[in-house]
Amino acid sequence: MGLNAWITVLVVVTVLALLVRSRIPPWLVLMIGLVILLTSGVLTTGEALTGFSNEGMLTVAALYIVAAGLRETGGLGGAAMELLGRSRRLPVVQLRLMLPVMGISAFINNTPVVAAFIPMVSEWARKFRMSPSRLMMPLSYAAIFGGTCTLIGTSTNLVVNGLLIDDPTQRGLGFFEIAWVGVPVALIGICWVLVTSRWLLPERLPPVGELSDPREYTVEMLVVPESPLAGRTVEQAGLRHLPGLFLVEIQRADCVLPAVGPEAVLREDDRLVFAGNPSSVADLQTIRGLEPATDQLFALDSPRADRRLVEAIVSPDSNLVGRPIRESRFRSRFDAVVIAVGRNGERLRGKAGDVVLRGGDMLLLESEPGFVRRHGQSRDFLLVRGLANAPVPRHERSVAAWAVVAAMVAMATTGWLSMLNAAFLAACAMILLRCVRARNALRSIDLEVLLVIAAAFGIGKALEVSGAAAVLGGGLLSVADGHPLVLLATVYLATSVLTELTTNNAAAVLMYPLAAAVATAAGLSVLPFAIAIMMAASASFATPIGYQTNLMVFGPGGYQFGDYLRFGVPMNVVAGITAVLVIPRIWGF
Repeated sequence: MGLNAWITVLVVVTVLALLVRSRIPPWLVLMIGLVILLTSGVLTTGEALTGFSNEGMLTVAALYIVAAGLRETGGLGGAAMELLGRSRRLPVVQLRLMLPVMGISAFINNTPVVAAFIPMVSEWARKFRMSPSRLMMPLSYAAIFGGTCTLIGTSTNLVVNGLLIDDPTQRGLGFFEIAWVGVPVALIGICWVLVTSRWLLPERLPPVGELSDPREYTVEMLVVPESPLAGRTVEQAGLRHLPGLFLVEIQRADCVLPAVGPEAVLREDDRLVFAGNPSSVADLQTIRGLEPATDQLFALDSPRADRRLVEAIVSPDSNLVGRPIRESRFRSRFDAVVIAVGRNGERLRGKAGDVVLRGGDMLLLESEPGFVRRHGQSRDFLLVRGLANAPVPRHERSVAAWAVVAAMVAMATTGWLSMLNAAFLAACAMILLRCVRARNALRSIDLEVLLVIAAAFGIGKALEVSGAAAVLGGGLLSVADGHPLVLLATVYLATSVLTELTTNNAAAVLMYPLAAAVATAAGLSVLPFAIAIMMAASASFATPIGYQTNLMVFGPGGYQFGDYLRFGVPMNVVAGITAVLVIPRIWGF
């Protein structure tokens, strides 16, 4: 190997070591490696920047905005409770969870899908007294399976496809082409979960699973006109046994229905009085067809999607004390609306606007985003803090959001537009149709992920132009003794190990030039090896750090690191064997 090849190998080895053992952010590690290769002359400026203009990376950026549109309209997970049903048989619940998650994840980035389902799964598990550890890992695995079924299912597919497109000797993949291997792997993987989780998945509770919030609010919610809840019973509407919430009564016209039973039928304009902790009251905001029962809510100037929920404790010295909320000019003074009141766990009666405030009362407010900054030191409040919640969903835009996604998929599938063009068009449509605010669209883009992808492209390019990939590929070829199936299995195994230790996108981009060199030296097609890299980089089950969704369910499931090894390593083996056997039959060598 020449000097440039040795420099490249040294940089790659150092980068991988830092990714595995260092706490330095992956994007920074890869960017430093890229800068070293550029400074040492291994890469030209154009070669170093090739990742920043790659079609796959730019498509990933656009799809973040598309996913944000679905998230902000409540399009993700809106009917999730109905999907799980009421059965307590573990295989039935897991199947009802995994199939829809897999289907959605095939078209939407995995991360927002899992983020939308985690609170719903936690709520269902508490309601039916099942350990969430039996559901959280299958939730993550289902999202991973779905991502391997379409070109846009995961960023890794788009990244590898971008590498294929950049290679003049290769072709890009069709929208559903990877499904030939992705669907068999997904179906076998789901069967594996259903059969083995009884023994391999531990029955744990999250660390905070048994704790409850001693603070209790009373809040009125209105069944709005044309609400999908109207005409359904309390049980059917999913409003019974809500975790942390209790339906106290229903106020209907001039009568009050106390001790509400599960068979009570909801009507339009019903006022539902709930009592519960702050986070649970905040969750009521996301239920389609329910709105806080206060006229003042619509007197605020900003759109509801821009507002945030804030918790404030009334100071005994405030002139709010001793006056009903509706007479205190609260909205005009603070640019916020009181939607719930808490008082030492006492269940307050009557409308929130009629409550006479006392010192120490806790208020749940819907306010402008800057409320905490403006009133954090106000003499009217002892404490002001924002609740970690998403914007109030724009349910009225959810149909438009899903229509945009359907149009994007149709245009990309039929070949009318390229995947990049369709994704950018869909992102613009989400903003123009007000499914997501422009500034929220920009915030939804994960810059760190894009930097990881772009920098990894540059380092991968260095492996190619320096000749290091050819030399390393030759060594791999001799180890496999030139047998195509052994070579494919070796590339899959190396990618799988690398993605468990680093990140899926970095593993895919660093392995691609090596696999291309191996295939070329053996006189084989590069395409099956690229498919193997796609599958191996995405099918990461054995560690919580190997894939972002695995890490997202780590806490809510109450897992330990060893749980992933016990349940995930066999899953990796099953997925790998299936992929390696199916890929040659579809794409040949």
